[in-house]
Amino acid sequence: MANLTPLLAFRWSPRSFDPVAELSREDASALLEAARWAPSADNAQPWRFALGHRDDETFKRILVNLPEPDQRWAQRASALLLCAHRAGPVGHAYDLGQAVAHLTVQATALGLYVRQLRDLDRAGLAADLDLPVDVRPHVVAAVGQLGDPLSLPADLLRSEAGLRRRLPPAELLLTSQVARSVS
Repeated sequence: MANLTPLLAFRWSPRSFDPVAELSREDASALLEAARWAPSADNAQPWRFALGHRDDETFKRILVNLPEPDQRWAQRASALLLCAHRAGPVGHAYDLGQAVAHLTVQATALGLYVRQLRDLDRAGLAADLDLPVDVRPHVVAAVGQLGDPLSLPADLLRSEAGLRRRLPPAELLLTSQVARSVS
């Protein structure tokens, strides 16, 4: 692997969260601070978040708007974070992605794990969390400490225990001339 910072090399998106670990106020603040400092076009900072800690009302409202298969493991996370952006140019979703990426790297630095979910009931979340009309739910991030993967149902354990795979850099580049330079 290239000279990659360990914060990126060891980042992982598990489903096996510790069902008793809590996200401290300090760690939650650090995650949101990392997102706050992400770059955004024209410094618009269009991202908005709703943070629910396990067993509080916000957590429950986020959880019920996830598909049932994801609820099975997401309920064990220390926190669920709705990641949304203000209505506007397509770039707002891109900027939100940068903020969530910064938050994820900060989580890794704190010894926490983040798994993002794209499949969610956006209209349900907007209604259940009484979001402003110009705020668009985009993803939910489950945050917590690593739990025992053997506690997962068998179908989830198979994917949890599998090797992480990534395409080689040459396959990510669109031109073959440039691709040869990174092979």
